Amino acid sequence: MAIEIKETFQVRAPMDAVWRFLIDPQQVVTCVPGASLDSAVDERTFLGTVKVKVGAITTSYKGKVQFTERDEAAGVMRMVAEGRETGGGLAKGTMTGRLHRLPDGQTEVVAEASVDLTGRIMQVGRGMIQGVAGQLFQQFVGAVKQRLETAETAAAAGETAVAPAQPQAIRIMPLLFRALRDAIARFFRRLFGGDGGAA
Repeated sequence: MAIEIKETFQVRAPMDAVWRFLIDPQQVVTCVPGASLDSAVDERTFLGTVKVKVGAITTSYKGKVQFTERDEAAGVMRMVAEGRETGGGLAKGTMTGRLHRLPDGQTEVVAEASVDLTGRIMQVGRGMIQGVAGQLFQQFVGAVKQRLETAETAAAAGETAVAPAQPQAIRIMPLLFRALRDAIARFFRRLFGGDGGAA
């Protein structure tokens, strides 16, 4: 089952700082809910683990992420990832990031990802997983912005940014409830006047 995500966001940091952050797995992994970096095979290939908690069940995916393109001049990076669940499921995906320098010194990031999932987690259904994936990506974006913008503010003030806490397992149930709430809200908007109507 393939899940597609596309997001565009702005970071109050120069493009070179955003680029250095996003190509550094040790930095990026601190922004991915439930993820940890296990080892580096080479400068483009990295092994890691993502823990997922669904109710009382906790599972994890172990696998690798590999950069297939890193073009700093064009501001484009591409990577592929594959992980195997302890219970036998599989997660395979691709991600592309494009950076654009904005006139005010900020950086725009356009991220596209496609993830194909199998295993126990898919029992909750495609719609819910799509919603959860969107929520997780929003958490990732928020963490990236916080890290980079806090670092920029600290650098301007001559201070040192505080290191982040160790990652915890992704707690799916709160995200599922949020995704369900959003799906119900969209249904009633369509029922009573279309998506453009008031919520």
